[in-house]
Amino acid sequence: MRITKTLAALTLATAALSAHAGQQFINIVTGGTSGVYYPLGVALSQVFGKEIANVKASVQATKGSAENANLLQGGRGELGFALADAVADAWRGDAEAGFKAPLDKLRGVAAIYPNYIHLVASADAGIKTLADLKGKRISVGAPKSGTELNARAILKAAGYGYGDFAKVEYLPYGESVELIKNRQLDVTLLSSGLGVAAIRDLSTSLKVVFVPIPAEVVAKVGNAAYQVGTIPAGTYDGQSAAVPTVQIRNVLVTHADVPADTVYAMTKALFGNLDHLRSAHSAARAISLETAAFGLPVPLHPGAARFYAEAGAQAQAAR
Repeated sequence: MRITKTLAALTLATAALSAHAGQQFINIVTGGTSGVYYPLGVALSQVFGKEIANVKASVQATKGSAENANLLQGGRGELGFALADAVADAWRGDAEAGFKAPLDKLRGVAAIYPNYIHLVASADAGIKTLADLKGKRISVGAPKSGTELNARAILKAAGYGYGDFAKVEYLPYGESVELIKNRQLDVTLLSSGLGVAAIRDLSTSLKVVFVPIPAEVVAKVGNAAYQVGTIPAGTYDGQSAAVPTVQIRNVLVTHADVPADTVYAMTKALFGNLDHLRSAHSAARAISLETAAFGLPVPLHPGAARFYAEAGAQAQAAR
């Protein structure tokens, strides 16, 4: 009897070890918890846990695009959110953007939804146009984040350097908003999907002004990733008119050492569960299989390429 119990225990232990040995770990690197990347990352982790056998998915809050690219290059994540222009800088090894060497292991999974530049000021700061920014207190996003790289490019196109402001803070979304609410900042620039929680919070807490970024300023950036966009009227409380701005595509990125079968399964699970992502954040409504394989700033991972070939999406992207 005792031998039987011992054999049974050993069998269970062996089975548990085998299951653990076959388990895949997918770490999803995202952004700040008050942005869009994080809730979508949580939704993806839930999808992967349900759809991919023997997977343990985790979500990591980060400073955003640049940090995510470096984490993936170092093998400290399997999937990451980033802005397309930041990934292009990482692939080239653009030192000014914070990349000392090319991040040559990065591989594309999907082009997803566009980010919109939200240039938002407290109504009592007297800021209505870009010309009113000089001498104001501004937050431009976490250092070397995708938002901060966007801020640098857009402000330069508008004729500003950081020295033109009374104060420059390098803070994530939530902290920037809190300082505006506490009258310690005048304006913040956020690069995010529409309906970002931090701006919803700010616009319900006090009267704000959405500062337009005209098409001629977008053109002066001189980067094809920066396109003319519009924040539709009514996106936020008190925003009665559409706001001209900049839009930049977001991408999902992995690295070359992630197995093709894993990336295939992630890509398939993503596009098979878009409703779940859309319930997590409205920005996901812009994710489309028809455009996902198009315009990626790094080579497509073979696992993702296999999925798009099966779905007929690569042929669509190539036209």
